[in-house]
Parts: sequence; C-alpha cells; structure tokens
Amino acid sequence: MGAAAVVACGFQYPGPGHRETVTAAVAELADGPVRKRMQSFLRAIESLTLSEWEEIHTNTLDLSPLFAPYVGHMAFGETYRRGELMANLKRAQTEAGVDSGGELPDHLVPVLLHLDATGGLHPDLTAVLPDAVKKMKKELKKADSDNPYRHLLDAVGEVVGEPGVETTGDGS
Repeated sequence: MGAAAVVACGFQYPGPGHRETVTAAVAELADGPVRKRMQSFLRAIESLTLSEWEEIHTNTLDLSPLFAPYVGHMAFGETYRRGELMANLKRAQTEAGVDSGGELPDHLVPVLLHLDATGGLHPDLTAVLPDAVKKMKKELKKADSDNPYRHLLDAVGEVVGEPGVETTGDGS
C-alpha cells in the first residue's frame, strides 16, 4: 500500500479493527513526512474509544462537515466545472479499478486511492488539488484547530507535494 492509500485509509469511516489497520499501514510506510503526519494522527486518536472516534469522524467529515473533503467543491463550488471534474475522475477511477467506497469521485478517499493506483495525479487535479487541500486545512483550523484530522490533511499535502505545508506544532 502506497502513501496515498495509507492516508485514504485514515479518512475512511472507523469501525472495529480500523485503528489497527491504519496503524499497520503506517508502520509499513518509509520514514518521511507522510509517516510522521500519520503517526501524529494515530497519537491524536489513540486515547479515543471507537464511538468517540466515530463521532469525531462524523462531525468532521459527514453530517455538517467542518470542512468539505471534496476537491471539486473546494476548487469550483457547485458549478458545471465540478460536475465535469467528477465525470472525468469517475471515468479514470473506474479504468484504474478504484473502489470509491460509495464516495463521490472528488472526495479525498477515491482521489488518493486513484493516485496510489496510478502513481500520479489525474491531470484535472494537478492545478487544483494543492489549493483545495489548503482551503480544507484553513476551514478545519478555523472550526476546530485541535481536530485529529488536521494531521491527515497535512499528510495529503505531503503526498501531493503541496508547497509550504505547515507544521502542526507537535514536532511532526
């Protein structure tokens, strides 16, 4: 499993055994910035019960999310350009055999899984993904600066080569 897939795993809904799955995947990563960010995420959730983690996940990413984990939404809003992006991503993800897990094609999970499967960003994402991640990080920091998912967004930034990735202040 490549770094992008490990980060995607962190964004998936937590269930029984999921913490162990993420921990094992992080342990397989090469030393470097992505591994450090993922270890920071694991430290941030280690004392949470499964139900507490589920609640944070739901509050952060699902019901009234603290940030929208959709690249197209962050880049284009609800416009035709987002629809075009989603259609192109869906086609590319299907061709690459990426299982979206029920998410829209511009959600971070299938975007990262596609990156992992193909070894490169989809051409439609090259210009918009780094800025979209910056916006997501800004929204999450404003809404809840101690949220564990900030570490995952930092890891996304590392995976996509986002310039100027901010440190989280905890040595990672």
